[in-house]
Amino acid sequence: MGQVRPPRRGSSVKDAGFTAAWVLVALALVSINLRPAITTIAGTMGQLQEGFGLDAHLLPLLGALPVLAFGVSAPCGPWLARRLGTGRAVAVALLVLAVALLVRVLVPGLLLPGTFVAGASIMTASVLVPQIVKANRGTGWWTGLSTMGFGLGAALGAGLVQPLQHVFGGSLAWALAVWAVPAVMGAALIHRTCGATGRSDGTGRPASGVGFPAASLEMAQKTTTAGGAAGSFRTVPLRKQRTAWAVTAFFGLQAMLYFAVTSWLAVFLVAKGQTAADAAALLAWFSVAGLPASLLAPVLAGRPAVLKFMAPGLGLLVAAALMGVLTASASLQFLMVGLLGIVQSAGFGLGMALVVIRSTGPQSAGSLSAMSQGLGFALASLGPLGAGFLHEWSGGWDVPFWALTAEAVLLAAAGFLAVRGPAVSGAIAETEHLNEPAAVAR
Repeated sequence: MGQVRPPRRGSSVKDAGFTAAWVLVALALVSINLRPAITTIAGTMGQLQEGFGLDAHLLPLLGALPVLAFGVSAPCGPWLARRLGTGRAVAVALLVLAVALLVRVLVPGLLLPGTFVAGASIMTASVLVPQIVKANRGTGWWTGLSTMGFGLGAALGAGLVQPLQHVFGGSLAWALAVWAVPAVMGAALIHRTCGATGRSDGTGRPASGVGFPAASLEMAQKTTTAGGAAGSFRTVPLRKQRTAWAVTAFFGLQAMLYFAVTSWLAVFLVAKGQTAADAAALLAWFSVAGLPASLLAPVLAGRPAVLKFMAPGLGLLVAAALMGVLTASASLQFLMVGLLGIVQSAGFGLGMALVVIRSTGPQSAGSLSAMSQGLGFALASLGPLGAGFLHEWSGGWDVPFWALTAEAVLLAAAGFLAVRGPAVSGAIAETEHLNEPAAVAR
């Protein structure tokens, strides 16, 4: 009889590595698609009235719509993932984004509703990125490349509008609509690489990720207690887990600071004596300077010894950078704005990393992502409004900057709490003699 050869172990490892590489490429492409819909509009505000007949009084609403959509649509991601699988849910969100990008500029009267739908689609996909990272046991580099993709997409969206408008013969509509193409490409790639990742298997547990077991709850239920007896488990809502609230506070505060700064930094710089062109260039520099930090922050956060100091330390660095921008002379603003961009982008990268690091599995990561980004962006929408109100009330910029600095100190406190205590889990153990969280940060 012929001997049956077992499958070669090296071959399966190589295949798994190849698949994981494609998942990482797909995640990067997805992330790049999650900001141009916003920054392309922000960069063409002055042309929208003439190009689309938009009333000038509606421009502030147009700028706020994506952030409002972020806040109300965050639960859509986990809900859709439970029915279609995580990969398919992201693909559907990107296809809806592509349609919204087209109709908002090609169909008269749909600029506002199309922008809202685009924002909702972006958030639906965004909250599932940490879930895919967790399901594939991605390292800090995975989260870092994803968060850098957000920043790269934002920069490309703002920087390519004018060149694309020239390519399309001066048509602003087509310069904005062309971003539907990479959205469709991202949908195709994430669907092909992730497929039904994370879909419920009918038992209430999520299916496995690409090549790796994903249901941490199922793994936890196989764990025995210290006394040797298997423990029973019950689901604990995120709203009753203090670590979930700390992570949400951290994400919301850093987003609130980001939107406040990006909304008013150019206006502040002009008031300090910069020309409008120089102020716009410094705002672009704010985003570009932060790209490496958004990549490296999640990588460094993967080291527990670093994370313990990094989470609260970043808030204090943001506070110092804000004071630097407020007090610096015109000749030093390039340096100060660059430093502020670095620490704020690092805060966003850390906010995304905390969702992965401080959750016990893909399902809890998806739920924590929806909670932190949903409530966080709802809080963030108050940033530009609050800074503008304080500027009008005080007649200057000292009060708004001191308020933002105080908020950065709160960010440090939220970071301190987010990295301590029990990790966010879908279940806790219950025995006759023991009632402890399933995972505790060491």
